Order: sequence, then structure tokens, then C-alpha cells
Amino acid sequence: MKQESIFFLVDSFILPDIFSKVIEVKKILSLGKIKTVNDAVKVVGISRSAYYKYKDYVFPFNETSRGKVITLFFVVEDFSGILSSIINKIASANANILTINQNIPINGLADVTISIETLDMKIDIQNLLTEINKVEGVRRSEILAR
Repeated sequence: MKQESIFFLVDSFILPDIFSKVIEVKKILSLGKIKTVNDAVKVVGISRSAYYKYKDYVFPFNETSRGKVITLFFVVEDFSGILSSIINKIASANANILTINQNIPINGLADVTISIETLDMKIDIQNLLTEINKVEGVRRSEILAR
């Protein structure tokens, strides 16, 4: 039976160096600076086995360097241009759209989720939702996750 994961936010200062080095290897590989895990772990100074042991469990926390990520949920009527109108409202608030997902409409209504980054927003999230609710065809809006 698999145990449920529990996450902690811990200052890297108190953790063994291996965790920071695993994150460094992941960064090097994602940037394409070095192509192979073998070469990346040599540069950082850890073993391949240590990297593979922790790579799926150690992640950087970036909220301090970026704005908050907020996922918005909408129920909208199915007609041409409604998603574009919502996106324009988000863009005019200077929010950065990270993801958009629209489900297939059922009975003339579609669920839409949009994740945004709020770092450079000119208005607060509640005012943004108020503006989006003014778009014709938006039936419901809410903050799904922060």
C-alpha cells in the first residue's frame, strides 16, 4: 500500500548538500548546458545513484522570485470569441497566462481553467474576476487554487 506524500517547505541551509546538488543537476539538464546525466553529476560532484535516488522528490520553490500562481475556473456559454474576450481581460490586467484548458461544451456550456502568474498585475484578483464576469456569456467564475 502506497503511503500518501506529505510536503514540507524547508530552508536549504539546514538540509544536506545533496538536495541542492540534485536541483542543480536538474537545472543544468533542463537548460541543455550538458546533455547527459552522467556528465551533469560529474560537474556538480555527486554520484548518478544519488541523483536518481532523489530526483523525483526534490524540487525548487520559486514563489519568492515570481508572482503567485492562481488557477481560475469559469463556466462559459459556447459561442465564438468568448475565450478570446476572457484572455483579453487577463492580458489587460497584465497577468501572465501559464495554462489554458477548455473542456468540450455540453448542453451549450464549457468549463475553462486558466492558470495565471500575478507578478506584474495592475489590479487585484477580485477586480480581475469582476471584469471577467462582465464578459457576455460568462456564467460563473471562481478561484480554483492559489
